[in-house]
Amino acid sequence: MEKVIITIGRQFGSGGSEIGKKLADNLNIKYYDKELIQLAAKESGICPELFEKADEKTSGGLLQAFAMGFSMNGALYQPNDYFTDATLFQVQSDVIRKIAAERSCVIVGRCADYILKDDPHCTSVFIHSSEEDRIKRIIGKNPVTEKEALEQMRKTDKTRASYYNYYTDKTWGAAMSYHLCLNSSVIGTDHCVRLIEEFIKNRF
Repeated sequence: MEKVIITIGRQFGSGGSEIGKKLADNLNIKYYDKELIQLAAKESGICPELFEKADEKTSGGLLQAFAMGFSMNGALYQPNDYFTDATLFQVQSDVIRKIAAERSCVIVGRCADYILKDDPHCTSVFIHSSEEDRIKRIIGKNPVTEKEALEQMRKTDKTRASYYNYYTDKTWGAAMSYHLCLNSSVIGTDHCVRLIEEFIKNRF
């Protein structure tokens, strides 16, 4: 099979991660989501906690400090060292490019569609869903009330949008920013997987 790279942007609670995992399983390729944090930490020598705090978030460049002795060749992180959001984004971007250069994969979030925009093997997808279905999915995975789920959903979407819009020249969730946009409420997650697979076959 020719190399296939699928990036998935998603509204919180839309089932994007579930769709990504099923795609990876069906195509027998690697799946990356939170795994990128550990890979970026290992590649850079920066502690994973810093990547977790900055994961799909941005302070708009307000974190001003020096990366003391930082090197992509393996500098060790010291507890009193600080890194700008841009440094962490660059490290993670390098890891995403490295993964995409080596193998077929599904990558969820983290501006991967933008980072890999010049890769001819990359197909970018955005998954959205109705507010009602998203709340149900969030409650099904976490012991929260409907009000708490709604607040968590809106806050996460706002954070993801700010992160994406800050680091790219595109708009998070806008159809023109992706090759394919799907509503998982209308067609269900399994059908989303089948449509993405068919789209890739027709595209390539």
